[in-house]
Amino acid sequence: MTIGVLLVDDERLIRAGLAAIIDAEPDLTVVGEAGDGAEVPGQVSRLRPDVVLMDVRMPKLDGIQATRHLLESSAAPPKIIVVTTFENDEYVYDALKAGAHGFLLKRTRPEDILQAIRMVVHGDTLLFPAAIRALAAEHRGAGEPPRGARWHDRLTEREGDVLRLMARGHSNAEIAAELFVSPQTVKTHVGNVLAKLQARDRTQAVIFAYETGYISPS
Repeated sequence: MTIGVLLVDDERLIRAGLAAIIDAEPDLTVVGEAGDGAEVPGQVSRLRPDVVLMDVRMPKLDGIQATRHLLESSAAPPKIIVVTTFENDEYVYDALKAGAHGFLLKRTRPEDILQAIRMVVHGDTLLFPAAIRALAAEHRGAGEPPRGARWHDRLTEREGDVLRLMARGHSNAEIAAELFVSPQTVKTHVGNVLAKLQARDRTQAVIFAYETGYISPS
């Protein structure tokens, strides 16, 4: 399977550099480019990319608003990775809460960019969990528990273990090895955790767990 990538950045040089890196891989291809978030819905509808690399700071429509709009308006949205200059950027945190699946720094090594794209397509791990911990630490206590303050009582002990390992950036295979269960069992637990936290994906679930104090960022 070839993974299609849409590049969204207002700097043409950045897009050209990313395109050169991505198109050199046999399983990846750049299907299109956009210079602003306002162009994203139309490009996604027309090109059907698997992944969108989304700059968070753009002049007309920023990456947060573009991410939120895309996920709300599309029945089958692509995976979204936000791209930023600073890992502690408030825009990153807001984009992750809006539904982005992870983030990359613009100074990230090419091989790590490629790995991140493949990872997020398979959906089995977080990107830069340490940085997400740091972002969540600044917003601890900000989360609103879904349907009651004792939401975490709905998690089984094993589901709680899975959530904590998710927060450490473990893949399903790594969680399975840690807990001595099958990857399919882990997949089931992850699905249950997302449903109980009313989270779109692993990143949102982990951020929520940090914000509400269920997991300590330290």
